[in-house]
Amino acid sequence: MATYETFAAVYDAVMDDSLYDLWTDFSLRHLPKTKDKKKLLELACGTGIQSVRFSQAGFDVTGLDLSADMLKIAEKRASSAKQKIDFIEGNMLNLSQAGKYDFVTCYSDSICYMQDEVEVGDVFKEVYNALNEDGVFIFDVHSTYQTDEVFPGYSYHENAEDFAMLWDTYEDAAPHSIVHELTFFVQEEDGSFSRHDEV
Repeated sequence: MATYETFAAVYDAVMDDSLYDLWTDFSLRHLPKTKDKKKLLELACGTGIQSVRFSQAGFDVTGLDLSADMLKIAEKRASSAKQKIDFIEGNMLNLSQAGKYDFVTCYSDSICYMQDEVEVGDVFKEVYNALNEDGVFIFDVHSTYQTDEVFPGYSYHENAEDFAMLWDTYEDAAPHSIVHELTFFVQEEDGSFSRHDEV
């Protein structure tokens, strides 16, 4: 099992569900009100929970993610919720084929996965080009307090019957940068556990 496939399998179990309510409420407060159904692109949509929330709120939603395994789960979730959502496997560093949108969102600190300031700038350029005139981009990022004070030495462990996750965080060389080391132990069909590492 590939690491991202492994991560996709346990992602929902380790995510705080209440965050999706907060992101939805925040978005609805800050996106322009309109009677028309507006096109919304969710970057780094993961397993599609937020995409479904936006679709249920009346947006014409497209979700984009790097991981095909995450998108498989997202497609099943949208189908179960009876929501018509297009999902695209792609990179937020290249939105040239993604189309044009009224709104773009990127939650769960996903912009923080960019390697450096240049890539962050590239994401903003791509989003700008993907937005219609007067379009809105809403995103969240970690504060420098989070990267400098909270994350260095941070450790989180989760045990469930069919998986365990170890998440350790270290200060990196560049200012305000951190390294997350994730280790998963996932139960296989024969009852044994396999180890998967992600940095």
